[in-house]
Amino acid sequence: MVLSGPRIRLRPLEPGDRARVREILAAPDVSRWWGDPDEETDDLLVVEEGHQAYAIELGGETVGVIQSWEELERRYRHAGIDLALHPDHYGRGLGAEAIRVLARHLFAQGHHRLTIDPAAHNARAIHVYEKLGFRRVGLLRAYEQALDGTWHDCLLLDLLNGELS
Repeated sequence: MVLSGPRIRLRPLEPGDRARVREILAAPDVSRWWGDPDEETDDLLVVEEGHQAYAIELGGETVGVIQSWEELERRYRHAGIDLALHPDHYGRGLGAEAIRVLARHLFAQGHHRLTIDPAAHNARAIHVYEKLGFRRVGLLRAYEQALDGTWHDCLLLDLLNGELS
């Protein structure tokens, strides 16, 4: 399924996207948050129930990736989102637009709540997510391991249906 916004298009990732996805995830300003580009690229290209990864396209060029995962247990049903944008495209609102497009799709699919969990010191990402209406829920202590082997905290944010800005 292809999803579209005013400027961007989200289309499912395909095996042929491997080189560009790896290039995006290998950019220093991205890999510091995402980790090993090869491992992360492989994970994004795996097809499994409840998980979908998309290329973020601008004018036919893949400028980033966005993914969603779903908790399908009826009592806990919700979805999570994660995003990586190539640094050449920072500051143009493309990441925010991609999140809006995917969030609307997930809400239309029946999810009432979305989560996102950036590194607690990733101020740029947190600022964008909060502008979109995500609210801080809690700190996930020593949640994610960095490439250098150290553990860092992540911030859990969520967004309820009707709160998207």
